[in-house]
This record gives sequence, C-alpha cells and structure tokens, in this order.
Amino acid sequence: MTRAKTNKQDSKSGGNGRLKSKLRGTTEAFEEALKGGALRRAKYILRLYVSGSSGRSMKAVYNLKKLCEEHFPDDYDLEVVDIYKNPSAAREEQIIAAPTLVKRLPAPLRRFVGDLSNTQRILVGLDIYKRQDPEDQLGSAR
Repeated sequence: MTRAKTNKQDSKSGGNGRLKSKLRGTTEAFEEALKGGALRRAKYILRLYVSGSSGRSMKAVYNLKKLCEEHFPDDYDLEVVDIYKNPSAAREEQIIAAPTLVKRLPAPLRRFVGDLSNTQRILVGLDIYKRQDPEDQLGSAR
C-alpha cells in the first residue's frame, strides 16, 4: 500500500510542475499584453437623440463631441439621431425629451437629458470621475 501512495504522489508532483510552467507561460503572455497596450478601457457606445437643428440640440452635439474628444478621444462611438427624421427610434428607446444622451456601453445603461453643458455631472454619470462628497466641496471652499 505504501508503494501505491508513493506512485500517486510522484504523478501529482509531476502534474504540479506542468501546471506551474503553464501558469508561468500564461503570466508572461499577460504581462506582454499589458506592455503592448492590448488591455484598454472599455469603449463607450453613445447615442444622442436630438430634435432637428434646434439651439439646444446643436449645443448638446457640440458639448458632447468636445467632452468625448477631451476625455476619451479614440474610445467612443457616437450616433446622433434626429427624432423628427426617425421617430420610430425615439419610440423604441422611449425618449420623451430631446436632447437625450443614452450611454449603452460600458454598462450600466444611463440617460442624460438636456444640452449636456454640466460637464462634471456627465463625467460622473459616465463613470469617468468619482462623485465628490459634499464635505469635500465645503472643505475646498474654505
């Protein structure tokens, strides 16, 4: 019986050596991917619903493009949908006010209504910046 246990232990330790070499290879591949920049932040999928070429709609398009180019220049897809030309798209998304920005990815889905001029609020909603505590705001004002 002792002989059988020894053989099992030998085969297990040989398996551990193969497992360690596989893990080492996987770790090296992961580190190479990090060096090469293969892992990036999630790409933003955004859809902005506007009502024709109204002042608020044009301002929302301008503000959103500016925000995207400043904070994630190559990491977004933006589609602008005119609800006058495509009312069915607005119905499908249950858009009740324009302009409305819908962030599809990264999850969770979020909606922003208005001309998107409050950049700080949009960045917090897009999870680019963390929300500040009211105490931090008071402390910095003093």
